[in-house]
Amino acid sequence: MVELRHVRYFVAVAEHGTVSRAAERLHVTQPGLSRQLRQFELELGVDLFERSAGRLSLTSAGRALVPLARDLLGQVESFRVAATFHAEGRLERLTVGAPTVTLTDVVAPFVATLAEEDPTTDVLGADGISSVEVLARGADLAIGTARPGPPYRSRPLAVLPVWAYVPPDHRWASRSRITLMELAGEPLVALPAAFTARMALEDALTGAGAAWGILVEAANGTVAQALAAAGRGVAVVSDDPRYGLVPLPVEVPGQGLLSIRLVSVWDSRHAAAPTLDEIAQRLSVFTCERYGVSAA
Repeated sequence: MVELRHVRYFVAVAEHGTVSRAAERLHVTQPGLSRQLRQFELELGVDLFERSAGRLSLTSAGRALVPLARDLLGQVESFRVAATFHAEGRLERLTVGAPTVTLTDVVAPFVATLAEEDPTTDVLGADGISSVEVLARGADLAIGTARPGPPYRSRPLAVLPVWAYVPPDHRWASRSRITLMELAGEPLVALPAAFTARMALEDALTGAGAAWGILVEAANGTVAQALAAAGRGVAVVSDDPRYGLVPLPVEVPGQGLLSIRLVSVWDSRHAAAPTLDEIAQRLSVFTCERYGVSAA
């Protein structure tokens, strides 16, 4: 009989890449986790990992089973949430999955405004994965840029600008906006490809038939702005301003301003679907008021 803890251990190691990292995340010892994985493989009768020089990599069977294991854990969590909802008559805990920047600049400020009767809220980082996959990993509400079809429901959250950040002594600092073509001609500091601001920039450049010249890639928006403050290039991010930088809107030919359209997504089969819809609406109102933007 398959034990859920073994499934959780399997998925954790697959996602974190090493037993040591997974053990730290799961709050178990590394030797104990290794033994549990071996026992799980014996019970299943299949090797899930290849072991070489102290490193683990998924076998073909392991790669095939990871999505099924995630689905199983997601169904168990949905069952737990549904049971709690029916027992308490309310959603006790809420997990919101979103890109890192959105968690920092949108979700966290919203959570700070929640009332005592609102669900206790946790977050799940979701850079580079779809909203549907975020929900499958245990989130109740996911924030992304795509609106999946049934059985999922979605609500526009906000249209947030992607800024070009320059130091106050930059020749553009007194401008009210710049054009995409001007931006393409500058050394740029951008985020990794999985980040929504980078995707928006690349899509805009491709649509305009343009490309950047010099590009410095930063791990996150805070570092990108720090590099811009140090004169390494123009930071193109959606983060709130830091280091005294000047934010400039970027005009895209035929499209308006460079921006990200965020939507909230949830599963219509969720036991607390009406509550999630209400929270998504509140989050949209909060975000639009905070940043002075529209939802669509």
